Amino acid sequence: MTPTSRTSDALDARPTKGRATRAAILDVALTQALHAGLEGLSIGLLAEHARMSKSGVFAHFGSREELQIAVIREYHRRFSAEVFEPALRQPRGLPRLRALFENWLERVTAELAAGCIYISGAVEFDDRPGAVRDALVDMVDSWHAALERAITLAVSEGHLRADTDPAQLRFEIHGLILAVHHDARLLRRDDAPQRARAGFNRIVERWAAPSDATAAPAARG
Repeated sequence: MTPTSRTSDALDARPTKGRATRAAILDVALTQALHAGLEGLSIGLLAEHARMSKSGVFAHFGSREELQIAVIREYHRRFSAEVFEPALRQPRGLPRLRALFENWLERVTAELAAGCIYISGAVEFDDRPGAVRDALVDMVDSWHAALERAITLAVSEGHLRADTDPAQLRFEIHGLILAVHHDARLLRRDDAPQRARAGFNRIVERWAAPSDATAAPAARG
């Protein structure tokens, strides 16, 4: 099971044209949120960019909050398609875990000019209870669960030690991604992705099963 969210029955029942219009609005909204944050979403600007009336936008989302939640889910769907799903083509265990990390790192690096909904959303909603925060937490928890499953598979394949703590390893890997975002985006340090790869290799080596050859870091440019 992938970490992508299930599409609602109501959305599936929409006429094809309505779904296409909603998807077009959502695409513009996601671009706006990546640059201005979820709180920066403006129905007025969104309607202008989508060449629709404000009432037309509201007809598809109902409220600004519903629009924010839809943006989070769409971001998660694209994240999963670019990061999670390609990694499934790799063998179970460390090869798949490495692919998940590398795909994640490449996506974060590509997003530096705009932003990451997971990271910016955490800053905006970490202390604001409500449906938007709940949706964001649900998506992040889903991704974390996928990472921990990959780590658990690496243990079962004999690539990582039997006493490996999947939650701890996931925590450390996520910390590398957050450090990349901070150093590359705020401090403009170009070596952040390379340092993250070095950090990942050290983490894997620390937890690697003694006889596992796949723990050796892959050569990267």
